[in-house]
Amino acid sequence: MMYFVGILAVCFLTGLIGVASNPSTNYGAGSLVFAAGIGCGMLVMWGCSFVSIVLLLVYLGGMLVVFAYSVALASDHFSETWSDWYVGAYFGGYVLLVLFLGVICSEGGHVGLGTSGVDSSGLSIIRMDLSGVSLLYHLGGGGLLICGWALLLTLFVVLELTRGMVRVGLRAV
Repeated sequence: MMYFVGILAVCFLTGLIGVASNPSTNYGAGSLVFAAGIGCGMLVMWGCSFVSIVLLLVYLGGMLVVFAYSVALASDHFSETWSDWYVGAYFGGYVLLVLFLGVICSEGGHVGLGTSGVDSSGLSIIRMDLSGVSLLYHLGGGGLLICGWALLLTLFVVLELTRGMVRVGLRAV
């Protein structure tokens, strides 16, 4: 199981590096979906199955609509692909940065892929990830409102950044 969690961690970092290194919105959104799916798999392996399914439903069900809408508005005529040399250079640079930071952090004992779950070592009948849901709505109502406003602001920022000067999907006829 430890090896499987390690493979999922490498795939997760590869997906995040793919998001950071590619300037095209199509490939960036695809890498982000891949990274979100792998991240949910990592949460399942660590025992947070409820949090994983909530993340999958909320993120891929809600935020992916924003990414699809942004990609539709910003249709690139000459989009950069994975085979372009400077995208590969960015990807390689980010891989080296992640490896460097991994070596630096692993020397201090800060990085670990332990497989301990969230079930309180079998001493509780309520899983710890399920008990956080009631606290989220009880004590986290203000935080939920702030997150909602932040997501709305993010929508407008992404739409403004992808609008550009080119007449694309939505144009006045």
